[in-house]
Amino acid sequence: MSAENSLANFLDVLADAAGRAILPHFRTAMAVEDKTAAGSGKAYDPVTIADRAAEAAMRALIGLHHPSHGILGEEFGPERTDAEHVWVLDPIDGTRAFISGLPVWGTLIGLTRDGVPNLGMMYQPFTGERFAGDGRRAWYRGPDGTRTLRARPCAELSDAVLFTTTPALFKGAAREAYDRVESRVRLARYGCDCYAYCMVAAGHVDVVVETGLQAYDIVPLIPVIEGAGGIVTDWAGNPAPQGGSVVASGDRRLHAQVLALLAGG
Repeated sequence: MSAENSLANFLDVLADAAGRAILPHFRTAMAVEDKTAAGSGKAYDPVTIADRAAEAAMRALIGLHHPSHGILGEEFGPERTDAEHVWVLDPIDGTRAFISGLPVWGTLIGLTRDGVPNLGMMYQPFTGERFAGDGRRAWYRGPDGTRTLRARPCAELSDAVLFTTTPALFKGAAREAYDRVESRVRLARYGCDCYAYCMVAAGHVDVVVETGLQAYDIVPLIPVIEGAGGIVTDWAGNPAPQGGSVVASGDRRLHAQVLALLAGG
């Protein structure tokens, strides 16, 4: 087995461990903490024992099997992030959905090589679905079998389905920019967090527009969308492995139109 295939298989090992840590807590009366500093004025930022247990389980496996690799995780921060390979972990992307009992959260697992997203997976242990990619190809495994993921063609905004977590993310000029895009699409829907990006890769959604993302929110999803033939950039059209304001599209023609509108066109 090549080193590349070994690392791709390790995505499944990490996903399985995360799922075992998370599922016993889903739809239970667990305690929920708010990570937001008191008086900061920032939005509610929940965290649960499931988030922390899942990240701890994945970190332990990385330390055991790939001790030279670095880690960047949402709950426990950076570790050896100057390494050639760095695992980027969001144990529960969509914690608000998780604590609300909605199955539109997922475990995000990414791997960068020299800072470039190289592998990624979104695992939803409750539904048993895995969306994964390596930037050249993308694949799905779940209750309805195994298949290759392909983004769908969509050349015009008037035909597009748009997702964002919520328009409330956008303030001032950013909200005006987002509204220019939403006003042109066929359908806009809100919520779903990482699931929306996976639906771009699966060919059910055409574009996701968001802001305020961290690296662990987007790095694991970039190889999936790009492997399915899509594109992920920041609002200026640059690579987006650090997060921030992000656009993910299934069709490059559509992507160019979205960027133009976000820029004021």
